[in-house]
Amino acid sequence: MISKRRFLALGIVIIICLSFYLYRLADLQLINTESFTDKGINLVQESVNQRTQEVLIDDGRGRFVDRNNISLKKDAEPSLVLFPFLKDISWSSDKLSNLVNVPSTELERLVQNSKEPIVLSSKDGVELTNKDLKEINELEIPGVFGIFQQTTIDESVADHIIGITGENAETLREKYPDRSDLSYKTKIGVTGLEKTFDEFLLPDAETKLLYHVDGDGNPLFGVNVKYIADSNPFYPVTVETTIDKGIQEVAEDILTNQNVENGGLVLLDIQSNEVLAMVSKPDLDRSHSSTLTNHMIRPLFPGSVFKTVISAAAIEYGLDDANRKFNCNLNLYGEDDGGQDDGLLSFERSFAKSCNYTFTTLAKELLKKDENAIEDIAGKLGLIGHIGWSGEVFHYDQFKQFPDEMAGSIWGDETDKNVPRAIDQTAIGQKDVKLSPMAVANMMATIARGGQKQQVRIVENILYKNGTNMFSFTSNKLEGENISPYTASRLQELLRLVVTDTEGTGRRFQSSPFEVSGKSGTAQTGKKNAEGETLYHKWFAGFFPSNNPKYALVVVEMDTTSANAGTNAVFYDMVAELAKS
Repeated sequence: MISKRRFLALGIVIIICLSFYLYRLADLQLINTESFTDKGINLVQESVNQRTQEVLIDDGRGRFVDRNNISLKKDAEPSLVLFPFLKDISWSSDKLSNLVNVPSTELERLVQNSKEPIVLSSKDGVELTNKDLKEINELEIPGVFGIFQQTTIDESVADHIIGITGENAETLREKYPDRSDLSYKTKIGVTGLEKTFDEFLLPDAETKLLYHVDGDGNPLFGVNVKYIADSNPFYPVTVETTIDKGIQEVAEDILTNQNVENGGLVLLDIQSNEVLAMVSKPDLDRSHSSTLTNHMIRPLFPGSVFKTVISAAAIEYGLDDANRKFNCNLNLYGEDDGGQDDGLLSFERSFAKSCNYTFTTLAKELLKKDENAIEDIAGKLGLIGHIGWSGEVFHYDQFKQFPDEMAGSIWGDETDKNVPRAIDQTAIGQKDVKLSPMAVANMMATIARGGQKQQVRIVENILYKNGTNMFSFTSNKLEGENISPYTASRLQELLRLVVTDTEGTGRRFQSSPFEVSGKSGTAQTGKKNAEGETLYHKWFAGFFPSNNPKYALVVVEMDTTSANAGTNAVFYDMVAELAKS
């Protein structure tokens, strides 16, 4: 009796196991063949892929170009493709050799030793032209093709702006539940414009050459190679940025040559308020997550650059009396600690020499007149809030070109407006004052334009594959009031005096090929290096040429000692390079 029960139990277990295996087999072969596991793996396609050799010509993802239609990340390069089955057939290697300038013996050797398709381009010493590609294909040799293959540009440029892509099947399905046509291996944007414009850049289809092989790698259906092209006339799209690739490369080289390891620069076209160049240091390295941050859109302590705001408020509230003198032997708290000896200075010369006491005095007077005076003027200058382009784009009510932009701040606590020392520190760009380099560049551009603030734009158009326009980012008005034209004119004079005054903090730029107007800044970070030296953020922000402003430029070096800062040198070199163009 007991043995029968054991036999019955064993039989049930066996039946359950067989049922499980049968279900699993059905799941693999019948039920979820096109969406296996939470990654949505297409098992049918994967089985085909195992029997397929292919050359990917274009992954179908959209690309980025600069303002002159020059590729920023991907390029199409003339290439020669040789499929490995050539070693099993008779083919005209001599004729091909004459066209590509590679010995026929070398071509045959490459094919003989390869199990995968071979792609030869300029990096392999095979320099081809459009004419060469046409003549290669006119030979009609099975397994030999001349193509334009889309490749990643070897010399990276604007990495923090363009950003990176990566594979993440779970995120892909969450973001695009309606795109069941996308492979789980489809790359999506992770940072930068790749992330911002990801929905527009997603591939519609790949373009590739392929043929099927058996288990030994031999042609399964003859030597015919299929050309699978994306026939959609609209995709992939091209994102046309406002970046000037040549200027961007110059900017990156200058920062490297001046040994700026942390910091960067922002260069704006004043009339259009478009980004011509933006560089963030350290260089982007996807293996180190700390390098993925674009510091040019993140708030930093601005130091004395913020005195531009106090000056603007003083002018608008009528506190810029030309006959008034400030005792610049006193420190920011009004104490005579022996650290300053500039004597009595006017409002104008206080700005040129960056006298702390003048601006802490003015800040207190401003708050007595209007407790919101400082932040209101900062807003009128286009300095705080989100100043990157935003607006309605198709089904997006508030599409942002800089979604990772962080808004600046002035007061951490409203009660600080009643604390004298907190006011003093705020007036010179310390305490809780934090502004992004892009926002400071926007302020300088606003002043140079005569007070008209605008949103900052880095993408101008999205273009369909056939070249027609999908969307234009036209209007970039920044909502809210502006400073008066008179205030803008007075600020232009003050910023110019910083350079022309023999004791001004920007006097180094007196020898610049363009006349420069600007303001320096040194901000304490509260940090020290391994040697115990105090670390600062060093700034120079301005515009040029002064009499006919074309460029607004901000350079900042983060966490540097005062003696080693290369900020002014970077600014000077950028002005010199732009003067050549």
